[in-house]
Amino acid sequence: TVDGNIYQVGDVKKAFPMESLSKVFTLALAMEQRGPQEVLDKLGASATGLPFNSGLAVELTKGAPENPLVNAGAMSTVSLIEAKDKTDRWNKILNNLNAWADASLTVNEPVFKSEMETNQHNQALAMLMASYNSFYGDTREAVEIYTRQCSVDITVEQLAKMGAVLANKGKSPFNGKQLLNERYVPQVLAEMAIAGLYDGSGKWLYTVGIPAKSGVGGGMVAIVPGQYAIAVYSPPLDAAGNSVRAQQTIAYVAEATQANLFLAH
Repeated sequence: TVDGNIYQVGDVKKAFPMESLSKVFTLALAMEQRGPQEVLDKLGASATGLPFNSGLAVELTKGAPENPLVNAGAMSTVSLIEAKDKTDRWNKILNNLNAWADASLTVNEPVFKSEMETNQHNQALAMLMASYNSFYGDTREAVEIYTRQCSVDITVEQLAKMGAVLANKGKSPFNGKQLLNERYVPQVLAEMAIAGLYDGSGKWLYTVGIPAKSGVGGGMVAIVPGQYAIAVYSPPLDAAGNSVRAQQTIAYVAEATQANLFLAH
């Protein structure tokens, strides 16, 4: 909760790779560095209506990144992070994740190695973006750093703490740090509402009504502004790449707490 209370059940200490969950927090870092207007201009805020790794989506918009939470836009986000060099860029991204999680997170090296060996599709997306001038740095470097950030291991408790920062106006209830300018929190939550559950995002917003983000590692986090964040880990995924049980659990809690943002409160 925004008061720093933690309620948990199940195997909350089990670590799993963040995968796409990491996109939200690197977006927040880009937002902090560049402000919402530049993020909107360079990364976009529209649903693609297509799978999260769609090259067709990039082609149809002539490279305009539709949003920072699909793969193409997320790699573009990494390239937008202000840094002196590759090492500095990675350190800024990892240190940012650590601050949000209130923990020292580590990369799952076997996952990183495996994903680096099979990320040709993402490399192609980055090159396609670059061909339309929608990439803001070296494509190879950004794809590697993006792959590394997706391979960071996290527990569901740490993920809930990260979500609580967004619920608490950008300030961590756990270490007291203002990690994102309060004025920029609505924009990050809007991006989550638009594209947090890939091409299942519209249906999620329609039925549950709170911003959320999933990752193909089986994790999911949802935010109720001013109140709480909830994180769930359960690996079986639906066709869109979202955890089946996480969606059901969060929907249940959101319903019980009348969390839908479109309800009159």
